[in-house]
This record gives sequence, C-alpha cells and structure tokens, in this order.
Amino acid sequence: MINQLGNFLTLSTFGESHGEAYGGIITHFPAGIFIDFDAVQHQLNRRKPGQSSIVTQRKESDTIRFLSGIFEGKTTGMPIGFLIFNENQKSKDYNHLEDRYRPSHADFTYDAKFGLRDYRGGGRSSARETVNWVAAGALARQILPKEVEIYAYVSSVGNVVCDKSYSELSLNEIDHNDVRCPDSFSAEKMIEKIKSIKKSGDTIGGTITCVVKNLPIGLGEPVFGKLQAELARAMLNINACKGFEYGSGFAGTMMKGSEHNDVFKADFTTETNHSGGIQGGISNGMDIYFRVAFKPVATLMKSQNSVDKEGKASIVEGKGRHDPCVVPRAVPIVENLTAFVLADMYLINRLRRI
Repeated sequence: MINQLGNFLTLSTFGESHGEAYGGIITHFPAGIFIDFDAVQHQLNRRKPGQSSIVTQRKESDTIRFLSGIFEGKTTGMPIGFLIFNENQKSKDYNHLEDRYRPSHADFTYDAKFGLRDYRGGGRSSARETVNWVAAGALARQILPKEVEIYAYVSSVGNVVCDKSYSELSLNEIDHNDVRCPDSFSAEKMIEKIKSIKKSGDTIGGTITCVVKNLPIGLGEPVFGKLQAELARAMLNINACKGFEYGSGFAGTMMKGSEHNDVFKADFTTETNHSGGIQGGISNGMDIYFRVAFKPVATLMKSQNSVDKEGKASIVEGKGRHDPCVVPRAVPIVENLTAFVLADMYLINRLRRI
C-alpha cells in the first residue's frame, strides 16, 4: 500500500478514526531548525472538531506529542515521529453500519479491496487522518523562507459565492468568522446556508481558494514533478475533494492566447497572472493561486437507501457526529498540505545548487 506524501521531504502516517491514536514519521527534515511548537499546535487547533455550531461536535484536543527527531527544541536531522491521541470516540454510533454500505462513501471499496473494513467512523478512510497532514505541514512551514505567506479561505458554499478576487480581500481576516471567508457579507450567507442544510439533515459542498505570496522563483521540476502537479496531487488526496484548478483554470479555456498570455515587465514580473505563478511547472515569482472543490459530505443525518454486504436492499440511518460542510475545517488542511509540498520542492531545489 502506498502511504507516503512527498518526494524528498516525506510523510508516512498511521491511525484510524476510532483507534487509539494517529501519528506519522517525517524524513529528511533539515537539522538545526528551532521548532515553534505553539505554531504547530495552533494549526492543529484550527482543524480540530467542535469549534462551532456548523462543524462536527466531536471533541478532541488534538494535542501533538513528538517522539523523535527534535532535541532541546531543535531538529536533529533524524526522522521526526509524532503522535496525536484520539480522546472522544463513540464507536457504538456506527454499529448499524457493520453490514451496510453508506452511499458515496469508502465503505464498499475498502471492503472490496481488503476483504474487511473498520466501520467505526470509516477507520482509515476517515477525514480525521488529515490531522497528521496538518501537523506535518505546520512543521514544514518552518523550513520555508520567513517571507513566504500561505492563505486559504472558503470562496463558496453551495451556490453562495464570494466573487471577489483574493487581491480585494483582507486575508488576515480569514479566521474572523466560523466559515473562514474573509468577506463578511459572503460569510454570513454561507453560515446561514450551512445551518439550513444541517437542520434538514443534509450536507453541502463548496470551494477553497489558496494563495501563496513571496515564493522563491524556481520551485518545481520541468517534466515530472511540476509544481502544479504536486499541489494537485496533495489536494486531490483530501477526503471529499473533487477538483483542482490553478491560475485562470477552466476559465482560461474561453480566452484567446493574446488575452491569456502574461506579458513581462522590465523587472520580470508580469502585467497579469493568468499562469497562477507557475510557468513550465516552475514558480515564476508571482503569486500562486489555486482553487479546490469539495463535494457534500457522504454521511447524512437522515435515512438513505442502500444495500448490505449481500447486495440486499437496506436502509442506512443517519447517526454519529459529522460535518454538514467540510470546507470551514478544510481551510487549514489546504494551507498546511500546500506548505508541505512547497517545503519538499524548496529542499529539492536547494539540492540542485549544492
């Protein structure tokens, strides 16, 4: 089973939603970096459940414990091992799923692939796995030059869209509301939408926009390992992710080349940035921006028609604690996965110059 993120800087993880703990091992983390532990825990706190009325009410502290690779606050160059214990499992909420498959969930495919599955919260297929990714990304941020800034925010929930460009928004206000949209008018509408959907026992999807500022020129590989491909690979591994576009994305298909080309200025910046900060798979010094699409959560708080393990018609009842919309809590996941990918590409680029 492939269980690794990254090329040079790598993350391998373990854990199940209702097991004892999650955790991971990070390899090739540079030696001599003083770790800001508070910054790591801050990112985990942004992702953890139970933050507001519009997310799952599972209560977890998500406190990280480091086992290796850090001595007296500084990285040693050895593999960094970490643990995050589960504290609030309610496995009995899932007993009714032992022999039934939830529609559009991983239940059936896991059973078909492995011949068995952990039905308690989805086991390994649970989005709780992303706690590992946020921890690793929060560490990886500390490899990047300090001037690099990474912001992600909710840009739509269902048909409620924040249609302002990121350049028109105050990105420092992302965490000022429960839905993590820096436009207060759009945020109110999004929160109302999620509350309405939750009340009906249903779920809804949305999009997250991510912006990277002040990234060095030259990150990314010419053929395989293009920067946009590595970012897309990371994002498309997030539970419920359905799409990725960068720069002009699909809208660029409706433009002429003369409209789409980013014309250079004397300082090698460009008049427009339809390329999304990446040309030929390599960062060009302009802002990187991309958008990630998320489907509605598959688990509903109402009954659904399905089948059991014998293929017989069955009813799946809505039980347990689940997000009515994943995007508010997915913001730190997108940010920190982005940081991990960029740190990996940054280290690879440094190796080229040794």
